[in-house]
Amino acid sequence: MTDDSVPDLRASDADRERVAEILRDALAEGRLDMAEFEERLDATYQARTYGELAPITRDLPAAGVTAPSVSLTKEGAAGPDWSGRIVGGEGSSTWAVAVMAGFQRKGHWTMPRRFTCLALCGGGEIDLREATFADREVEINAIAIMGGIDVIVPPGVEVVVRGIGVMGGFDHQEEGVPGVPGAPRVIITGFALWGGVGVQRKLTRAEKRRLREERRQLDG
Repeated sequence: MTDDSVPDLRASDADRERVAEILRDALAEGRLDMAEFEERLDATYQARTYGELAPITRDLPAAGVTAPSVSLTKEGAAGPDWSGRIVGGEGSSTWAVAVMAGFQRKGHWTMPRRFTCLALCGGGEIDLREATFADREVEINAIAIMGGIDVIVPPGVEVVVRGIGVMGGFDHQEEGVPGVPGAPRVIITGFALWGGVGVQRKLTRAEKRRLREERRQLDG
């Protein structure tokens, strides 16, 4: 393997998590402001190769060695702890419908083994960042007809997209990112007609609040 081929190697979810940890340290140390941090963090979770990850931390102390060296990452960085998030049971909600309106499932709720939702000339949001899970593998059956449904997952969760789109589509951007050990697997199925089902990977609100609080304390 030549050095020229290194940037094209696929990065793992653990690589992205370690780069994110470097960014958190840089924010806490005052090297990045909140706007820069959020912009780089979004780029981190969108990155698919080492070549895309490397520039994100190039001007920070932990960067500077050619990928895939661990210089892109922080040694010993731990992934999220999923113990206690797989709770079993039936789930707190198993379906949702929006007809010329909207629905949300967010905050502290239990994702069932199968959740079915319909958006007809409307929209819906399924936010799993603070959710617990009835099983390690769960399914979202999303039907979007002239409407849209957004699925938000936290870092570390594996996403599999199996939906069918007709003059519409399903977002496959987050598919193929391996999950961390112990994290759930979210399978998205369904049908989109003149509509769409999107998938985003974001930090939890609690982590964002913690980072903002650390920043305020440093500024104070």
